[in-house]
Amino acid sequence: MQTTASVSRTRSFSTVFLIEMWERFGFYGMQVLIVYYLVERLGFADTRANLTWGAAAALIYVAPAIGGWIGDKILGSRHTMLTGAIVLAIGYALMAVPGSSVWFLFCALGVIVVGNGLFKANAGNLVRKIYEGDDSRIDSAFTIYYMAVNIGSTVSMLLTPWIKDYINDTYGQNFGWHAAFAVCSLGLLVGLSNYLVMRHTLAHIGSDPDHRKFNTRKMASVLGLGVIALFVAAVILNYELVAKIFVYAAGVVVLGIFAYLIRNGRPSERPGLIAALILTIQTVFFFIFYQQMSTSLNLFALRNVDWSFGIFGLHLWSWKPAQFQAFNPIWIMILSPILAFIYTHFGKRGKDLSVATKFAMGFAMVAIGFFIYGAAGYFLTSPGKTTSWVMVWGYAFGSLGELLTSGLGLAMIARYVPARMGGFMMGAYYVAVGLSMYFGGMVATVASIPSTITNPVEMMPLYTRLFNWLGVAGIVCTLIALAVLPLMRKLNAEHHAQPPVNSATVTPRTLAAEED
Repeated sequence: MQTTASVSRTRSFSTVFLIEMWERFGFYGMQVLIVYYLVERLGFADTRANLTWGAAAALIYVAPAIGGWIGDKILGSRHTMLTGAIVLAIGYALMAVPGSSVWFLFCALGVIVVGNGLFKANAGNLVRKIYEGDDSRIDSAFTIYYMAVNIGSTVSMLLTPWIKDYINDTYGQNFGWHAAFAVCSLGLLVGLSNYLVMRHTLAHIGSDPDHRKFNTRKMASVLGLGVIALFVAAVILNYELVAKIFVYAAGVVVLGIFAYLIRNGRPSERPGLIAALILTIQTVFFFIFYQQMSTSLNLFALRNVDWSFGIFGLHLWSWKPAQFQAFNPIWIMILSPILAFIYTHFGKRGKDLSVATKFAMGFAMVAIGFFIYGAAGYFLTSPGKTTSWVMVWGYAFGSLGELLTSGLGLAMIARYVPARMGGFMMGAYYVAVGLSMYFGGMVATVASIPSTITNPVEMMPLYTRLFNWLGVAGIVCTLIALAVLPLMRKLNAEHHAQPPVNSATVTPRTLAAEED
């Protein structure tokens, strides 16, 4: 029998990589269709569809704050991640049930919220534990890990829109939507099967509860609270005011968490925590841009983009409008290994750019991407329809910006946050991401098309005006990120100047969330 000591970091990483890939297959297969489903199948207006998905995305990303704590203190990172994958498979299966009930959909999304909460922070925390103590390898590992997201999402973003249209065209009765969601559930089942085969490679990785006897009562308690949480999520999705109150309250909680930790943590930990707070705030702004992909850009592709691809008058192929989102993961798969090589190459020579510098560069790339979308009106193939290549190059720069910001967000937590609170702070990071998802949905409503406007020529200026303003906002974020670079260099130097802390000496005073 193979001993855990003989399992390489690469093999352990591969196990987490693969289950993350299939989990993202399910999530993005659903995300690519959900706004269209709300607008075309359930008859939502643009504003309600954007805000509903913004609230759902916020809940999906907020939930890991609790899931990270559960992984750290109750079930263990491995057990919690596995439970989350099973719950997610159930959630997508519920979305596959034919029907048009809004409440049933919201309950299914509530199950997905719970599943993602249990899965997301703990999968990232396992990667952090595999490469703990090696900053250069952590940056590279999380960049490649981010690639797992995009392998899964590329396949599902291309597959589920095609399945939806094929089934609808062949059998009618709108079964195509639900067949596509069923494929998302199937992806989770494949991921779970793969984990079952490779689970021995993670036997020595995890938080403290993973290495104790499995506690059935604790698992039952977690699942019972999960049932309550899914119904709470459904209520939040149905009532816009409740959603806003929840989002703002979550923002206060995140700031409170950081303030508490900075004030009550050890002096040696404060520079790293302050640096993590600054970068987390920058991440919030990035994800406002990112959320446009599934909202305003998604609807723009439906209404104002020529779906055919051609060069010099030669037709190459045509896509479904939802499939344009796949350019994001395609570009990330192209760029991820290049950036990972660059990080490792310069890291070995002590010349790697700081995470804060990469964030500033990322915002500049995002700004260029939105200015490209904003120029869509100058590249028309017919009245009100822009060339598909606008989307290709807009996504190229946006994806590079994503890799330089979001792609290193988890690495930032791994680098600056003490190991004993890793899962919990991964969760807090996702709360911040969740806030920006809702704010991104609010921003997208600026380009909501009234039902009285049906002409693409009239729609185009509404979208391009929003995209140009987002480009300007990206430039502002770049300048702010550059302005805080001196402070970030100082905090980074103070963080690395501190001797490593023995987690065995931690007392309950340092973090309230550490109490059992």
